[in-house]
Amino acid sequence: MVAKRKIAVFASGYGSNFEAIARAAQSGEIPAEVVLLVCDKKSARACDIANELGIESFIFTAKEYNSKQEYESAIVEQCKARGVEMICLAGYMRIVGKVLLERYAERIINIHPSLLPSFKGAHAIQDAVDYGVKIFGATTHFVDETLDGGRIIDQGAIVYEGNDIEELTNLIHKIEHNLYVKTINKLINKKF
Repeated sequence: MVAKRKIAVFASGYGSNFEAIARAAQSGEIPAEVVLLVCDKKSARACDIANELGIESFIFTAKEYNSKQEYESAIVEQCKARGVEMICLAGYMRIVGKVLLERYAERIINIHPSLLPSFKGAHAIQDAVDYGVKIFGATTHFVDETLDGGRIIDQGAIVYEGNDIEELTNLIHKIEHNLYVKTINKLINKKF
């Protein structure tokens, strides 16, 4: 049996991927424990989910710090205090900088609602629809200093020919939730 790994999840908003990861950990679907939510928005629903699930949170406001290096150093201290071994970005709307990348090299992963390298950025689903794409999906990848960059780990896809953004977004979220849990298991079992 694989020992439980300690994970921090970073989120900025609604928190559906955070919740999927946390519930998978609590049910034993992944051999991990989510020990920390890092959030840069005090009003984010992800904070409420963390509270409901008994997960500690570090909530910060970037402009309260003098630099990205300063708030990332504070995040690293929070992670170190809890023995965090892996970081999962789940709708975290900031590009990760050098401080976190050096401390957690090849141990920070992200999920993005497109088949990367296509449609990077915050409006990936709408951008793909506007372009006329018929195959949509999600990608898990290692994080580097670029926007939605880094080596791809896994992808999941669906064919969708409708034009209902809400329906499509919900379908992609289902792919994301399953894909993220699958990716975490894959990395843990490789003993990252």
